[in-house]
Amino acid sequence: MCAKIDDALNELDPLYQSLLEGNKQFIEDSLKIDPEYFTTLAKGQAPPVLWIGCADSRVPANQITNTAPGQIFVHRNIANMVIHSDMNMLSVLDYAVNVLKVKHVIVTGHYGCGGVIAAMGNQQFGLIDNWLRHIKDVYRLHAAKLDAIADMDERCDRLVEYNVIENVRNLCKTSIVQNAWKIGQPVGVHGWVYSLKTGVITDMKVSAYDNANMDNVFKFK
Repeated sequence: MCAKIDDALNELDPLYQSLLEGNKQFIEDSLKIDPEYFTTLAKGQAPPVLWIGCADSRVPANQITNTAPGQIFVHRNIANMVIHSDMNMLSVLDYAVNVLKVKHVIVTGHYGCGGVIAAMGNQQFGLIDNWLRHIKDVYRLHAAKLDAIADMDERCDRLVEYNVIENVRNLCKTSIVQNAWKIGQPVGVHGWVYSLKTGVITDMKVSAYDNANMDNVFKFK
C-alpha cells in the first residue's frame, strides 16, 4: 500500500523526480571524465581541510573553492556557529583533527546570512531562538561599533564578520584544537566571509596556528 502511495506521489512531483534524474546525469558526466571516479572515491578520504559553514543552500564549499569531492570535510549549521556544547560540531571537529588529520579548519560565513539578520531583531521564530542567542552575544560584544553604523545592511555585514571572528576564537578554545597544538600537530584555524553578490571570499585575517595570542585562562598546559 505504501509503495503504491509513494509511486503516485513521485509521479505528481517532478521536482523530486528531477533530483533522481540529476543523479543519473551526474554519474554519466563523472564517468566520461574519469572512468575510475567512483572507484577512487570509494577507497577512502583524506581531506586536508575542515569547513565549518552556514547551512545556507547558496554556499556550497566545493563549488565556491573549485575543489573536488574528497578535498573538504564539511560541517554546516545555521550561521556557521562553533558552540562548545554542540556535540554534533565537536564530533565532526574531533574526527577531522584526530582521525583525518586535517591541516586547516575554516569557519566560513556569508553576507546576507538569514541567521545573523534574524539575530539582529526582536522577533520570535521558535526553537531556533535559542541558537540565535549565541549570535546576539556576539552583537553584545561589539555593540558600540555596530550601533554606530546607521545603514542596516552594512551593520548586518559587520555582524557577519564579527560572528566569524568570534567563532574562530571559539574554535581555538576547544580542547580538540588545543590538544592538537599541544602535541605539535599542525592545524591552522581561519575565518572567511563569502559574498553571494560577487562570489568573492574575504579572509578575515584572524588565522591561528597555536595558542600564543590567547589569554592564559584559555590555554591548555
